[in-house]
Amino acid sequence: MGISTLAALLLAGFAQSAVADVVKVGFVNSDRVMKEATPAKKAQQKLEKEFEKRDQDLQRLAKQLQGMQEALEKNGMTMGEAERRNKEREFNDLNRDFQRKQREFREDLNQRRNEELASVLERANRTIKQIAEADKYDIIFQEAVYASPRIDITDKVIKALSEASK
Repeated sequence: MGISTLAALLLAGFAQSAVADVVKVGFVNSDRVMKEATPAKKAQQKLEKEFEKRDQDLQRLAKQLQGMQEALEKNGMTMGEAERRNKEREFNDLNRDFQRKQREFREDLNQRRNEELASVLERANRTIKQIAEADKYDIIFQEAVYASPRIDITDKVIKALSEASK
């Protein structure tokens, strides 16, 4: 190995270590933030409370449908033709109503969940930016295939968000 090759390798090594010392990189696990931070937990509790009555109504309707179906299967053969048709029509009408209410429930819940999570995400991003500026980070990643625990600041973000929401 020649002296010029050795010098080039040494310079490359120094340049790499100089860049590594200058650039400060961080990583935040957004999934953990959205599950563990106090504002995210409060948003989830708010949604559960907001949709609790409708969920219970749907469960009650599902049990009613199940009972009707079991009664039709059990007693359908012994019923008169007109009575069986009426019970089947009643069951089908109730089932359609249940399907519609269930679909509306899911749509409303998804819309409200997206609204609440967007608010939490906005607060999380502001907190991450504040931490980045205060601790002089050059870049903070929220998505990565792998991130060393050494650069993971997720706990710091969760703690800051939780303290800010008290």
